[in-house]
Amino acid sequence: MGQHINIPTSRTRCIGGYLAQAEGQPKGGVVLIQEIYGVTQHIRDVADRLAAAGYTTIAPAFFDHLEAWLELDYDEVGTARGKGLVAELGLDHPLEDVASAAEAIASSGKIGTVGFCWGGTVALLAAMKLGLPSVSYYGARNLSLLGKNPKAPVMFHFGENDQSIPPEAVAKHRELLPESAEIFTYPGAGHAFNRDVPGDKHYHEASAKLAWERTLGFLDKHLANA
Repeated sequence: MGQHINIPTSRTRCIGGYLAQAEGQPKGGVVLIQEIYGVTQHIRDVADRLAAAGYTTIAPAFFDHLEAWLELDYDEVGTARGKGLVAELGLDHPLEDVASAAEAIASSGKIGTVGFCWGGTVALLAAMKLGLPSVSYYGARNLSLLGKNPKAPVMFHFGENDQSIPPEAVAKHRELLPESAEIFTYPGAGHAFNRDVPGDKHYHEASAKLAWERTLGFLDKHLANA
């Protein structure tokens, strides 16, 4: 369904992106924000699913600033390298890329974001600094950002068995964010519970399906019906 495109950035070079167009008149647009593994086949599949739901979706390839179209494996080596790459990139440059990607699909209507893992934290930043309605899946780096009110609505999804996001971290979200923030936890689910990659032990089907329904409801409310 999708295609690879170039996205202008605020710096001197473009980065790549995966664009999935909604059929007919889109309900809105979504910037889909990657995990620490790059714009993988899984991320492209999520983009296609969002497009099938009516949202033109673009997934910027942040790692292009360091290495073009890098896709890491979901293993110890890929995880270690991904953590190093996101530490090198920081959060400011990816947030600028989200703004550029949102501009690239501005004709789709109101724009929001959906982000996973590291991308879940970038999605929270997009709500706080860019005013984009955002869905944040299991963002383990959120805590340092809490305490400031987002400029746009936010929905959070956390697995109750996520070792990187203990219950007290979820409680901090409830304590420090406005009541309008929607925060959901999922029994039996751990980190990366949405990653429906064959053989991936993290995937938790029931939680992923319920979170997806809630995510589409959020997008319909804050983008399609805005």
